[in-house]
Amino acid sequence: MDKGNEGRPDRRTVMIGAGAIGALAAGAAANAQAPAPPTTAGPITAGRDSALTGKVAFVTGAARGIGRAIAVELAANGADVAIFDIAGFVSTASNATPATPADLAETKRQIEALGRKCLAIKGDIRKIAQLRAAHDRVLKELGRIDVVVADAAIQRWKDLLEMEDADWYDVIDNNVNGTANTVRAFAPTLCAQKSGRIILISSMQGKHGTAGAASYSASKHAIIGLMKSAAEEFGKHKVTVNCILPGLIDTALTRYPARWSHVIGETQDNPPKNPSEAETWANRAPRVPLRVAWLRPEDVSPMAVFLASDASALCSGANFEVTGGDSAQDV
Repeated sequence: MDKGNEGRPDRRTVMIGAGAIGALAAGAAANAQAPAPPTTAGPITAGRDSALTGKVAFVTGAARGIGRAIAVELAANGADVAIFDIAGFVSTASNATPATPADLAETKRQIEALGRKCLAIKGDIRKIAQLRAAHDRVLKELGRIDVVVADAAIQRWKDLLEMEDADWYDVIDNNVNGTANTVRAFAPTLCAQKSGRIILISSMQGKHGTAGAASYSASKHAIIGLMKSAAEEFGKHKVTVNCILPGLIDTALTRYPARWSHVIGETQDNPPKNPSEAETWANRAPRVPLRVAWLRPEDVSPMAVFLASDASALCSGANFEVTGGDSAQDV
C-alpha cells in the first residue's frame, strides 16, 4: 500500500459505496409515487373543452353584442346563465345607442330556448351593492356560481384635446371600476369553494394606444393589469383569471359611420366622414391576415367556453386574442 494513501479509503471502495447508495436511492425513488398535481385539466376526453353541464355562469353586458354571444354560447354548451345589464342609458360618453330591456329579454329568450335556466337582472356595474345583490340572487335561484364573465363596457371616440370630463371619467368608471366591482362581488364565493373561472373582456386596444379613443384604450389596459393581479392572488384558491382580447368586432360599439371613418383613417388621410359598411370592409379586409374587416360576436364566444371549461384548468393570468389575424401584426 502506498504510504501516501495510508488511512485513506481506496478510490474503488468509495466508488462501490457510492454506487450502492445510488442504487438504494434509485430503488426508493422507484417505489415512491410522484405527488399528484393540485390542479389538472384531467385526462383527454372528447369535448372536455366545451363541457359545461352543471355549471352556472354570470355574465355582465349580456343584453347584446359580445356579452349576449358569450351568455348564449355558454348555455349552448350546458351552463345555466345569469345575465346582468343596465339595459339603458349609461353616459353621454358613449357613442353607442343604449341597450334596452327588450334586448336583455331577447338574450334570456335565446338561453331558455336552449333548455337552460336563465336569470335576467337589470343593474349597473358601477354600483357594487347591485352586483352583490345579484350575486346573492344567483346563489339563491340557480344554486351555485362557477363562471364569471365581465363584459360590460362603453367606448368614446374623442381626441384627448377635445374631451369633456365625462369622456374620460365615465369610461374609466364604467369599464375599470365596473369590472373590478364584478370581480370583488363574486370572487369571494369562488375562492371559498376552491374552484371557479373569471373571464374579463379587454380588447386589442388594451395592448396599444388608440388615437381618438384614449379613455377606452386606457381602460382596457387597466383591465389586463387587474386580470394579472387577480390571477396572482386567486391562484392559491384554484380560481383562474384570464382576459379575452377581441379585435374589431361588429357590435353597437363599432357599427356607425364615425367608427368606420376612423378605420379608413388608419391608412388614408382625410377619410370620408360617412363611409358605407361596404366601403369600410373593402378598405380594411385586405390588411387583416384572414381577410376579414371585422368579426362577429359569435366568433369571440367560443373562447369564453374554453376558458370556462375544465380543460382550461392551468390557464391563468393570460390574454387570449380573437382578432382574425390582427395579432400577427402586434409585438
